[in-house]
Amino acid sequence: MNTSAQPAPERQPGWFLALYALAAAGGAVAYVPLLTVLLPERIASLQGREDIAALAQASFWGAVTASLANIAVGALSDASRVRRPWILAGLLISNFWLLQIGAAHSVSEIVLLVMLWQVGLNLMLAPLMAWAGDCFPDSQKGVLGGALALSPALGALAGSLVTFGGLVAPDMRLPVVAGLVTALVLPAMLLGGRQERSGLMQPDSQKQADPRGQAGARPDHAVRRMWAARFLVQVAEGGMFAFLLFWLRSLAPGYPENSAANIFSLVLVGAVPLSFVLGRWSDRHGRPILPLAGCALLCALGMLVMAAAASLSQAIAGYVLFAMAAAIFLSLHASQTLRVLPAPQHRGRDLGLFNLTNTLPAMVMPWLTVKLVPGLGYSALFVLFASLSLASAALLASFARGAGNPSARDA
Repeated sequence: MNTSAQPAPERQPGWFLALYALAAAGGAVAYVPLLTVLLPERIASLQGREDIAALAQASFWGAVTASLANIAVGALSDASRVRRPWILAGLLISNFWLLQIGAAHSVSEIVLLVMLWQVGLNLMLAPLMAWAGDCFPDSQKGVLGGALALSPALGALAGSLVTFGGLVAPDMRLPVVAGLVTALVLPAMLLGGRQERSGLMQPDSQKQADPRGQAGARPDHAVRRMWAARFLVQVAEGGMFAFLLFWLRSLAPGYPENSAANIFSLVLVGAVPLSFVLGRWSDRHGRPILPLAGCALLCALGMLVMAAAASLSQAIAGYVLFAMAAAIFLSLHASQTLRVLPAPQHRGRDLGLFNLTNTLPAMVMPWLTVKLVPGLGYSALFVLFASLSLASAALLASFARGAGNPSARDA
C-alpha cells in the first residue's frame, strides 16, 4: 500500500540502467586489474620475489587514503548538489596516477602513487554511487543490484585481457586499463544529465517519522545491520581479492597470473545472470534482504571447502562457490544500501561511511594474513573467514524476517 502523499518516482528506462551499469563497471576496471594482478606483479618485478609484506603496505595505505577520500568527496558532492563534474574530474585524475604507477622505481614510490591514485579513484567512485540513489527508485533497487554485478565481472575480464599472453605488452597494460575505464564511464556522463529524480533527492519526512523506516526496522538499526553484514563478508572477500594469486601459487608453485585472472573472470561473469534473477525476484516479492542472507551462507560454505581442500581442483571448486556468492551478495547489497539510508541530502557522505566496509578490511586483512599464513597456513585464515560469513548470514536472516515489503511505497 502506498502510504506517501507524493507520487512514486518514475522508473528509469533500460538504456540508462545499461549505461549506468557500464559506468559503474568502469570503476571496477580502474582498480580490479591493478590490485589483483598488476600491482603484485609490479612489486615482484621490483623486489625480485613475491613480497607479501610490500603488497600489504601498499594495500594498507591505499585503503586509508580511499576511506578518507570517499567520505570527503561524497560530502562535497552532496553540498554541491551535482555528481557528474566530480565523476569526470576523478576519471581524469585517477587515470593520470594509474599511468605513473607503471614508472615507479621502488616500493615506497609505489605506495605513494597508489595513495594518490586512490584519491582520484574515489573522486570518481563516491559521487558515481550516490548518483544511483538520485536516479533509481526503490522499485528498481533489486534490478540495479543485478546490473552492478557487471562491475566485478568486467573488472576481472579486464585483468584477463591485459595479462593474456602476448596480447598486451607489459608496458602497455596500464594505458589499456585507463582507456577501458574512459570508454565505459563517459557514455553515462554524456547522456545521463536529465535522469535524476527530484523525489529521490529531497529529505523524506515520512521515512524519518515512521519508526519502522523503509526496511521494517528503525532506520538507524537497519543501517547498522546492513553495515555490519557487509563488513563481515568484505573481510573474507578482501582477503581473497588481494592474495588470490599468492594462495594459488602456494598450492601450485609457478601458477600463472593469467590463469588466476581467468578463474576470477569466469566466476564473476557467471554471477551476473544470477544477480539479475535474484534482484528482479526481490523487487517483485518485496524481499530485499533474504537473497543477501542466503549468499552470505554460501560464502561460508565455499570458504570451508577451501580450508579443507586436499588438491588444487578442490580448492578452485571452493573458491568458485565462495567468489560467486560474494559477488552476488556485494552487488545486491550495494543497491539495497541506498534503500535504508535515512537522509537523501547526505547520501554521498553516508555512502562514504558505508565504503568503510570495503576499505577497513583492506587495512586489516593484509597484516592479519602476514601474521597467520606463515605459521598456520591459509586454511586457518579461511576458517576465520567462514565464521565471519556465517555471522553475516545470521544477522541478515533475523533482519529479513521483519523486513516486510519496503518497496511498497513506490512499487
